[in-house]
Amino acid sequence: MNIENIIRNSIFESIKKLYNAEVERKLISIENTRKDFDGDFTFVVFSILRFSKKPPKQTANEIGQYLKDNVKEIANFNVIKGFLNLIVDNSYWLAFLNKAYSIHDFGFCKIGKNSPTIMIEYSSPNTNKPLHLGHIRNNVLGYSVSNILKVNGNNVVKVNLVNDKGVHICKSMLAWEKWGNGETPQSSGMKGDHLVGKYYVRYDKEYKIEVENLVKSGTKKEDAEKKAPLNLEIQEMLRKWESGEKETIELWKTMNGWVYEGFDETYKRLGVDFDKIYYESETYLLGKSLVLAGLNKGIFKKEEDNSVWVDLTNEGLDRKILLRSDGTSVYITQDLGTAVQRFDEYNINKLIYVVGNEQDYHFKVLFKILEKLGYSWTKELIHLSYGMVELPLGKMKSREGAVVDADDLIEEMIKTVRETSKELGKLDNLSEKQVEEISNKIALGALKYFILKIDSKKNMLFNPKESIDLNGNTGPFIQYTYVRIQSLLSKAKDRDIEIPNSILVNLKLDQFEIKLIKLIFQYPNTINESGNSLNPAIIANYVYELVKEYNHLYQTISILKEKDYNLRGFRLVLSDLVGRIIKSSLNLLGIDVPKRM
Repeated sequence: MNIENIIRNSIFESIKKLYNAEVERKLISIENTRKDFDGDFTFVVFSILRFSKKPPKQTANEIGQYLKDNVKEIANFNVIKGFLNLIVDNSYWLAFLNKAYSIHDFGFCKIGKNSPTIMIEYSSPNTNKPLHLGHIRNNVLGYSVSNILKVNGNNVVKVNLVNDKGVHICKSMLAWEKWGNGETPQSSGMKGDHLVGKYYVRYDKEYKIEVENLVKSGTKKEDAEKKAPLNLEIQEMLRKWESGEKETIELWKTMNGWVYEGFDETYKRLGVDFDKIYYESETYLLGKSLVLAGLNKGIFKKEEDNSVWVDLTNEGLDRKILLRSDGTSVYITQDLGTAVQRFDEYNINKLIYVVGNEQDYHFKVLFKILEKLGYSWTKELIHLSYGMVELPLGKMKSREGAVVDADDLIEEMIKTVRETSKELGKLDNLSEKQVEEISNKIALGALKYFILKIDSKKNMLFNPKESIDLNGNTGPFIQYTYVRIQSLLSKAKDRDIEIPNSILVNLKLDQFEIKLIKLIFQYPNTINESGNSLNPAIIANYVYELVKEYNHLYQTISILKEKDYNLRGFRLVLSDLVGRIIKSSLNLLGIDVPKRM
């Protein structure tokens, strides 16, 4: 039985024996003892004082003494006011370590027949530019949350929604038509997504010149932005696309194809994947039909110019356009169709959207519209909102062409890792292929960990140089500890030192050894908490604490040179299990572990 349940049941029995009272079990709340106090678990007695009819300190002492006398797992206790701090016997922790060591996927829950199905959408790029640093946060967050939900016993469906239609792609298409001279990824030597992004930037540059010239000729800026020739051509191109005009569709397919090849290359480098990819070009028609059905039911309203709107002012939101006056759809129309299609296709229990916090309002509106349309599953929709990412040099800007491309950032980090490793002589005597593989794992581990260790709701400043530091709360520091442990285990094998399958439970241990076992004990709850809160930072910071404590132990005590056979075996088992937890924790974050650093 789990130690918390043992304590809870024993406290229930002690109240019955000491005070002749039977309390509701929910009143017996067990917490981890705060770090600045001596103890493992704490029971706050204030909730049961009406049964003891005694002061808090006396009540806590009486219950503590009862547990010490009658529960073999309780070695001692101390009382601070009404807080009963319980100290668990070392034999329990050693028995726990034996059990944990015997479980291959320690801390993970298995997926059963009745396990819920959760769909999680992440990435959601536009096909007019390459992925950038913000997309990296989106992808590593979505992929990690998917991993964590899965090991919490859920069926997980990972999906991507590609924004492959609309004004944004038309801008790249029109610019390529005007100034591209037939340029292709092959002829230019550029990745397809970078090439298309180049023409998106070109459009914006030329459009601004047109607006500026109109303003100089006396046109108001607001009117100039609408009347600019390029803007009028864009609206015409969008209408041609939605009407299925052959040449426009062919150009759209060609340029999107270039982008998809570029995206796939970046996804592969990031180590993320999807079970299904949705395309807005395939869901917008369903969205339009939902809007028209809502219009017929009086949920939405058509204006004099034939545009269709929903009024959400009574819900504390604004009016929102759903169809333009020319009948073309907007983003939210497409999102309506996509949501309904997903629930029709999959028997999902929950749908999570991983999208930046600049879209908070959009999702409030989306969920409210779906609720108005009568879909009961709207209460199972979650927007996992995350903060913006900045570099020390400032915010990312795509339209001005100053975007921090994901590919460029990854390449720069790999280059930095290689240079640093070379200076330290860490990768000497390795083949070029081995150096490349290790450098990739360290660089991407640094990047992903730095992003995921911060609560996703917060804005963050990504510092590439700080992220690859081998000291402190970084991915490479944690990876290095894993490599250190594997080296230790390899040396033990070379010296014919056996790692036992189980250990004695009556060993006398160092305080740091016990502390490490207690951290291991917290791993399953950490995974559960991370899944419930959709927050990988909980696992990231847990594994950092585990690594810190292990390194302290490693530098303080002897392992392979320990003469006591049983104690040496225990320390090897402890090291092996810590290594397994490091690897599984990093894998949940989407991070690989290298064999050498």
